Amino acid sequence: MLKECLDGLNINPEGTYVDITFGGGGHSRAILEQLTTGHLYSFDQDPDAKAESKKIDSPNFTFIEANFRHIKKYLRVYGVKEVDGILADLGISSHQIDTAERGFSTRFEGELDMRMNQKAEISAKEIINTYSVEQLHKILGMYGEIKNAKTAAQTIVTARANSPINTINELKASIQDIAPRGREFKYYAQIFQALRIEVNEEIKVLEDFLLQTPEVLKTGGRLVVMAYHSLEDRPVKNFIRSGKFEGDVEKDFFGHEIKPFNSITRKPVEASAEELERNPRSRSAKLRIAEKR
Repeated sequence: MLKECLDGLNINPEGTYVDITFGGGGHSRAILEQLTTGHLYSFDQDPDAKAESKKIDSPNFTFIEANFRHIKKYLRVYGVKEVDGILADLGISSHQIDTAERGFSTRFEGELDMRMNQKAEISAKEIINTYSVEQLHKILGMYGEIKNAKTAAQTIVTARANSPINTINELKASIQDIAPRGREFKYYAQIFQALRIEVNEEIKVLEDFLLQTPEVLKTGGRLVVMAYHSLEDRPVKNFIRSGKFEGDVEKDFFGHEIKPFNSITRKPVEASAEELERNPRSRSAKLRIAEKR
């Protein structure tokens, strides 16, 4: 959905933009093509993304090796107080999914890692082998949205008592007997989603980022966010609607709404049939566009 993202940013060739998830650099390169004297700042904490960023030779580009939850702080380091647009393509990059040793995908064998920041202390392996039944129950139910979360948690704890669960296949083997028949792949994917979100604090990071956007964006600046599951999309939707993650829009004495954004898209933009054929991973994508009031 590259075109939809670029259209949503409404790019000014002389403006300042931020891509908070550089990944493989596709969005960043496309934004740079539309800039003349403008500048793009791209965030990513992944060493592979940093290596990819070095392939971009442009005076209009700056790569920031940091988590985007610190967007305001790092932009200030570069003397940037306000920007014209922010693009957030959430979730994991195709490179991370397709690299077996990163441990993000159920399709490959490898160590249970799932750290977007490979310098982080806690990986999925530590969570699987040290969290209590209650802790695992909570994250599997909340972030994995599986119906038998308590059973799954107890099954994992019982399995690890015999031998540590260190690899993707070991985790799948430990829960294969409780996975719904015919839906095993989806079930494993939900378990992995829960672990990945917990390892990287993805929901908290997203909320920290969103709370800073009204201060970072200029009036009329655009916020473009692409989410891939309801746990991501819900806080984005609520924040654009009301400036909060829960509750109704506040109003002043005269009944005027007090909120930082106007929504440009009444409903989220979804992938076209052509996009789905070209990129099946876009099936779950929901794109929301907002403008700073």
